[in-house]
Amino acid sequence: MGDAQIQPIFPRGITFEHVWASLDRLAESHKDTERIIKESQQEAAKRQEEAARRQEEAAKRQEEAARRQEETTRQINDINKRFGEYSNRLGEISEYMIAPNLRDKFNELDFNFQKTSKNTEVSDRQNNIFFEIDYFLENYSKAMLVEVKTKLISDHVNAHIERLEKMRKYADLHGDKRSFFGAVAGVVIPDDIRKLALSHGLFVIEPSGETFKITPPVGNPKEW
Repeated sequence: MGDAQIQPIFPRGITFEHVWASLDRLAESHKDTERIIKESQQEAAKRQEEAARRQEEAAKRQEEAARRQEETTRQINDINKRFGEYSNRLGEISEYMIAPNLRDKFNELDFNFQKTSKNTEVSDRQNNIFFEIDYFLENYSKAMLVEVKTKLISDHVNAHIERLEKMRKYADLHGDKRSFFGAVAGVVIPDDIRKLALSHGLFVIEPSGETFKITPPVGNPKEW
């Protein structure tokens, strides 16, 4: 055989040093890639840790908000309970102030009532008429419906007028031909509410010193 020609390992002009330098650069590039991946992983872990921390803080804030809401609700319920007890107590006081001598006070105005009833309830299911009367003063020809409140407001006045209208309807259905009058009483009665009640023909009962006074409406009281 003829002499075989030995092919060079590297392309013409490329030396071992060139290849080694290329491998070295490749190794450095690989290290940079690993470093970038590691830094990215560390950054992702930090972001995840920060997100978890924020989520925990948000949960704590929600828990604190729920606790505050619960405390606020408890305080509101406690205030409502105390206010209810206070209102009931004032209502009792107002009734105790008015009940004694109520009939005598009206009789001084020439009503001549002979009987007084407290918390009278009218329940006529057949005619769908239902209402309650705090104090009901009566005789053979007249009757007075008295509504007692701690603080009198316009809604109380209007409701009592409706009550008197129901009383008239109920009386007519049951053959009661008496005349019915209305009075409102309160520990606190603002001036405009007093004028409102009087303008509708109602008597106004309010504290005066150690007793109470009855102010009749201007002109003749309204009859129902």
